[in-house]
Amino acid sequence: MSENTMHMRPSKVLARLRQGKVVLCLKVNLADARVAEIAGIAGYDCIWADMEHVANDWSVIEQQVWAAKAHDMDVMVRVARGSYSDHVKPLELDAAGIMVPHIMSLADAKRVVSMTRFHPVGRRPVDGGNADGSFCAVDIHTYFREANRERFVCVQIEDPEPVDDLDAIAALDGIDMLFFGPADFSQGIGAPAVWDHPLLVETRRKVAAACGKHGKYAGTVGAPSTLAGLVDMGYSFIGMGADVIAIGDYCRGLLTECRGTLKERA
Repeated sequence: MSENTMHMRPSKVLARLRQGKVVLCLKVNLADARVAEIAGIAGYDCIWADMEHVANDWSVIEQQVWAAKAHDMDVMVRVARGSYSDHVKPLELDAAGIMVPHIMSLADAKRVVSMTRFHPVGRRPVDGGNADGSFCAVDIHTYFREANRERFVCVQIEDPEPVDDLDAIAALDGIDMLFFGPADFSQGIGAPAVWDHPLLVETRRKVAAACGKHGKYAGTVGAPSTLAGLVDMGYSFIGMGADVIAIGDYCRGLLTECRGTLKERA
């Protein structure tokens, strides 16, 4: 291989996970690249941009990827469940990974692999003329190989239906991470927001165990108070915080303090 061969940008998330380190990721709902930049300056490994629940368009995702790359931070995009284009466009914008919500079965997971991985793993449609391939500057064979190795596919286990297939899903070549979503799972078992429900607790452990068995990474959401327990359980990718929560808490805290001062002066 020539010294002048262009390569894809390696994923910081995958590098840290492969070194056995924990990755912390900020959920970003706001449609502003400056939020991504603030997270990068703060030192987050990754932001999680959302196209499932949030009214983001592709230009927003593109700008957030630019801002993140400027600070050596990855972007993971939770995709909308739709066509193959919904799954691969974030990768073509040079997001480091995608998260696919509501995987319901082994067959569903296999379809995701087929859409998002190049040969010999899948049949992802080819276009190297985007940011991930440096606009055709990366040799196409290098592009195929490095896209499969340096971009991650995460599938969400957030329903009871796929639990029986957990082991088989975790064994699939082309899936790097299983991400347990407790909120939707609690709804699916008829116990909304009952975080200590025995079935929820058991499934959280099962997801981590399946990942450990098959050499995959386990992800979920957490808080500083739960971080140690999740890591001990086998989770290494943790959604830690969200921009809208941070701003809301900051505003409420300021107002509470100011109103207390004004009340004292009344």
